[in-house]
Amino acid sequence: MTDSSPRVIATDLDGTIVRSDGTISERTVAALARVERAGATLVMVTGRPPRWMKQIAEAVDHHGVAICANGAVLYDLHTETVLRTEEIPPPVIAETVGRLRSVAPELRFAVEHPDGFVFEKSYLLGRWDAKALGGRAVDFAELVGRSGTKLLAFDPEADPDVLSEKATAAVGDLVTVTHSSGRGLLEMSAPSVTKASALAALCTERGLTSDAVVAFGDMPNDLPMLTWAGTSYGVANAHPLVLAAVTHKTSRNDEDGVAEVLERLFP
Repeated sequence: MTDSSPRVIATDLDGTIVRSDGTISERTVAALARVERAGATLVMVTGRPPRWMKQIAEAVDHHGVAICANGAVLYDLHTETVLRTEEIPPPVIAETVGRLRSVAPELRFAVEHPDGFVFEKSYLLGRWDAKALGGRAVDFAELVGRSGTKLLAFDPEADPDVLSEKATAAVGDLVTVTHSSGRGLLEMSAPSVTKASALAALCTERGLTSDAVVAFGDMPNDLPMLTWAGTSYGVANAHPLVLAAVTHKTSRNDEDGVAEVLERLFP
């Protein structure tokens, strides 16, 4: 590494290095491996919970560390273990659900835990959740009875940007609200917990500042990280808010845009 080389590469997964077919290309895997070989720190920063990370750990040959659940979980990809969590307390989950029901009655809720997730019986499971180990339907008392790393609220008919604005106005004093897909799925973390807060803490532990970080992303949940990092890239398929916020742009996820940049940074 040279004095000008980045010390940390932080990248989102879905829509950024994960292709539309759910795979990570051989080119991207090889580019990610260059980061650690060069002595830099590789951080996968994702909205995914730990239960979705086994496939990623195997795909990248267990390189790097992961920040999961939009900053609420630090996860070691080498050993596939949770290192630490920041969780929403049960009373806050209950209050948040109550407020959101009053402004958007169509919402259905689920709660992520470090070791699995629970959901209302009426919650519409996606393809990942339907296959996930540990997920189970519960009543309201159990849903809000345990602290969680992420509270999910889903209305398949809602526009995610509009829904996020409405939810932030209703519960922004209780939780951090964001979204990461084209569906009406809200993702809520404990106050001030974001991809940026977790990445900043990790860098501080290593004696590094934001200037040493190059970050990649595609959706609104990436914005805190992208605006915090010294250098930021949005893939060409990114949300308009992301493309307006980043310092640089690269090719689409399906065209290995992140690998394209890493090959230049770590020749």
